[in-house]
Amino acid sequence: MTNRKIRVLIVDDSASVRMTLSQIIDSDPDLEVMATAADPYLAVERIRHEVPDVIFLDIELPRMDGLTFLRKIMSQRPIPVVICSSLAEEGSDTLLQALEAGAVDVVAKPRVDTTHFLQESRMRICDAAKAAAHAKLRGVKKAPPPPINVEAKLTADAIIPPLSEARAASLRAKQPQTEPIICIGASTGGTEALRDVLEKLPANSPGIVIVQHMPEKFTNAFARRLDSLCAIEVKEAEDGDVVQAGRALIAPGNQHMVLHRTGSRYTVNIVDGPHVSRHRPSVDVMFRSASQVAGRNAMGVILTGMGDDGARGLLEMRQAGSHTIAQDEETSVVFGMPKEAIQRGAAVKVVPLGRVAAEIDLYARNIPRTGAAS
Repeated sequence: MTNRKIRVLIVDDSASVRMTLSQIIDSDPDLEVMATAADPYLAVERIRHEVPDVIFLDIELPRMDGLTFLRKIMSQRPIPVVICSSLAEEGSDTLLQALEAGAVDVVAKPRVDTTHFLQESRMRICDAAKAAAHAKLRGVKKAPPPPINVEAKLTADAIIPPLSEARAASLRAKQPQTEPIICIGASTGGTEALRDVLEKLPANSPGIVIVQHMPEKFTNAFARRLDSLCAIEVKEAEDGDVVQAGRALIAPGNQHMVLHRTGSRYTVNIVDGPHVSRHRPSVDVMFRSASQVAGRNAMGVILTGMGDDGARGLLEMRQAGSHTIAQDEETSVVFGMPKEAIQRGAAVKVVPLGRVAAEIDLYARNIPRTGAAS
């Protein structure tokens, strides 16, 4: 390991966006802007002189669109690419095509209208750059990236108060048996991982709740795309949605999702609040709510992603009696979130991505079922 910074190439036709992104990236001690380019042809010239660790790429570009350029990069000289586009705010299907073509993440262009939104944009952009630098590209072996600094972050306490040991024990003792529920958390690399899992599930699978770190509005396009590919229904969660067999609910970007139980029925609440583990929605928030209201009736799954969001929550689920699994290192695009969960003892099993759907099906078939309310 060296102490060098992660080098970023910015490709955007707007001079003001290039300047703002450069200021944001250079403000992080782990990152530096290697160069900027107004179009893909200029970007190629920059890459010939020095290969960046990460490329931030707009979709709408002169002379060659970003999606075409991305496909050329991935076929000729794969480099981790983060799509940084205003299309993220529109929930564009083009961004899903970019992820399928090999981009490792999507972020919205920085918002500079207020200090608050600029700070949130900075956090998301810098975190995406670091995650991309650690991403495992298909068929590409590379040297380990530079180490990164760990910044302070809020825990799920900011949204859901933790339970005392006595209260947690009391809830476990009184907890009714319900239909099983599957809780999945993912980040970098998670869009393709989720597709792999959900496409394999039968139409009568247990109800599923999902937190995938992605921009606001983009989650709706992502859910629609998965819905067109899967036997189960997939939709962006709305406040009060019922969690039921054959349906997967994806937390909307920029809002937390909390599981709620009334009798034997589960619903979700969509809530505002601060970033937890540097994310909104946060996997930790969703997992903690599941530990408190579902316990042994739930299964927790943590997939590929940078950072540690979900590790604490998955441990809480296991302590509450949930069955828990983590994706293995070999099949993770970024072995951050699963690694943290495994190191904390949160995962009952560690499995490759290709086995996750089978583990969900096995759990669903083996758990006793009842429709009795309490």
